Amino acid sequence: MRYLGFAGRSLAIGFVACAALVHYGFARLSIFEDEEAVDHLRGRIVRGAMTALGATFIKLGQVMSTRPDLFPPAFIAELRLLQDKLPPFSAAEARARIEQELGRPVDEVFSELSEEPLAAASVAQVHSGRLRESGIEVAVKVLRPDVRAKTERDGAILMAFARFAMRVSEVARHADLSGHSQHFLDGVLAQTDLTIEAENYERFRANFADVGHIRFPHVYAEASGPAVMTMDLMRGRKVDALRPEDDTATIARRLRRAFLKMLFEDGFLHADLHPGNMLIDDDGNVAIFDVGLATRLTDEMLEYYIDFNKCLVLGTAPDFVKHLQRYHSYIEGEVDWDEVSKDVEEMVGLFRGKSASELEFGMMIERTFAVGRKYNVRPFPEMTLIMVGLVTAEGIGKQLAPELDSFQEVANFILPILVQRGMMPVGVM
Repeated sequence: MRYLGFAGRSLAIGFVACAALVHYGFARLSIFEDEEAVDHLRGRIVRGAMTALGATFIKLGQVMSTRPDLFPPAFIAELRLLQDKLPPFSAAEARARIEQELGRPVDEVFSELSEEPLAAASVAQVHSGRLRESGIEVAVKVLRPDVRAKTERDGAILMAFARFAMRVSEVARHADLSGHSQHFLDGVLAQTDLTIEAENYERFRANFADVGHIRFPHVYAEASGPAVMTMDLMRGRKVDALRPEDDTATIARRLRRAFLKMLFEDGFLHADLHPGNMLIDDDGNVAIFDVGLATRLTDEMLEYYIDFNKCLVLGTAPDFVKHLQRYHSYIEGEVDWDEVSKDVEEMVGLFRGKSASELEFGMMIERTFAVGRKYNVRPFPEMTLIMVGLVTAEGIGKQLAPELDSFQEVANFILPILVQRGMMPVGVM
């Protein structure tokens, strides 16, 4: 029966893929020289196919949308529209799942548990409740039935497709399709084990214990497990729903400093930090949640990122090329570094001479990624998460307080680190 399930699912995936290719072929006939329009078209078709294939593929598309080193901006813009809001499973199923996981009747653990979920996504849904012993108001996250088994099944099929593509396609081999597919799937699978998310919460809470304006919910281990996680219910407003009286400039600074602390001080980074994963309370405190994806940064990763910023702030075109050669992956002998140097020189010319307030990390990082995509020179996946996180933090900051100079703040933050590590260019102090 298991093999029949794999075969049936493989056929379904193949059918959707063929339908998407046919759709693309016909739609492409009306688009000629506009490369950006073609990228949007590809993104829309991939988004539609992933939506049709369900939870695993929706999450996969969301992870893909965090990889500007692999995909162009227009393609990513379409994938970012992927919504993982699916119809909720029944309250009876949720209660049965909780009882199976905790080994006790729901009423022994919770004095209240909402019938309707607060949110229903592709991997889990969240109910409000109240702990019976303490009376604390909580959020109860419950995995969808069989979501991990389905994710593992779809992942095995995807990896088989990727390995086959690498055997027959030089492009797939150059792009390391198998390695990147595994990285994507590892991220999706991590979200189907709530003990990982619970551990991440505790680590973030410890790291931010002395930062009063950044809050992470406490997880109640006695009412949690791999398929159920009970945590403090955080209340507040989304970033795009703040009141006129809210101090948006202070909130923007707090968010940016929180990201810089994760990166430079803690080496432990929320890898899915976006406006939907935070709330602002009446006192301007920032509550951060949904931490199933987090990255532990090695010293080598941190050095990579510091060197990248040094190139942005102080470097020349040759410095950028050296950075790409040292810290990025590429196929030896197949990269024309003279051509790379010309493109990097042009890129550097776009922002050299501008004041810090005129610079945007998002633009500079995208230009760097565009050069990398052109020559199959790519950063390590973990480094991309750092870049995406920085651009996200900058974007939220500009949304809240456009007048703030995020580039200068980051530059000021890393300057002492450059000195401490002996990475300052000669003559610059």
